[in-house]
Amino acid sequence: METTSAALDAPATSRDRVRQATVLVGAIIAIGGAAYGSGAFGGQPVAEAADGALSATATPLAPDSPAFSIWSLIYLGLAVFAVAQALPRQGADPRLRAVSWWVLASMLLNALWIGVVQADSVGGSVVVILALLAVLAVIFVRLVRLAHTGAVTSLITDTTVGLYLGWVSVASLANTAAFLAVAGVGELGLGATVWSVIVLAAGAALSVAYAVFGRRRPTVIVPIGLAMAWGLGWIGLGRTNGPLVDQTVATAAFVAAAVALLAPVITSLTARSR
Repeated sequence: METTSAALDAPATSRDRVRQATVLVGAIIAIGGAAYGSGAFGGQPVAEAADGALSATATPLAPDSPAFSIWSLIYLGLAVFAVAQALPRQGADPRLRAVSWWVLASMLLNALWIGVVQADSVGGSVVVILALLAVLAVIFVRLVRLAHTGAVTSLITDTTVGLYLGWVSVASLANTAAFLAVAGVGELGLGATVWSVIVLAAGAALSVAYAVFGRRRPTVIVPIGLAMAWGLGWIGLGRTNGPLVDQTVATAAFVAAAVALLAPVITSLTARSR
């Protein structure tokens, strides 16, 4: 779908201004609440909540602790997005009209996820993170289908959503594995190693699906691949040391990370050559 110059030059409406202000204020509340709930200001860290069900050593699919530093970059991107979309000249931007409410919903769901984990509900956290993943998937589809508008704003939006979706995709796998472990069916009769390799293969397949669908929008799929490779790579590193050493899972995670990293590059180059 192409964006016409008439659409870009259309004046902002009162609904646009309400959206801009609401997304900006909502982002401040959501990001602040998420930071507080995750222990950034002295509270209980997420890794220690729910009896450590989501810690770096809870399951073979848990990323090692340094992986979670990506949240700093995601929060920064979301903050910049919130400010950029609130600029007066961005009110009528059709791409921002299409995704801003959804981005706000994703931030609120992320804050809710942290609150649910702090309430020790691992099952509830799975429901919320899958809802978050679905919302980010909607944003991804819209960004792929809509043409770029302003270069800077489009780059900020694409990069931030790409990193966010890529990381949440990996986190959803780890979160689900943690819930199954808490429920006592973490291995589903397959054994921890086999089950983990199957899930990692599913993660690699998901990264390929993103890359194929968004092959004409590398500004989105490359950040997705980077974030997924980051998360999967830290799962691999986490299985090479500590209490849950498993070389088979580590190898599978590193292979999945390589797939996630290369898939968007290959599909983008292939799409361009055609």
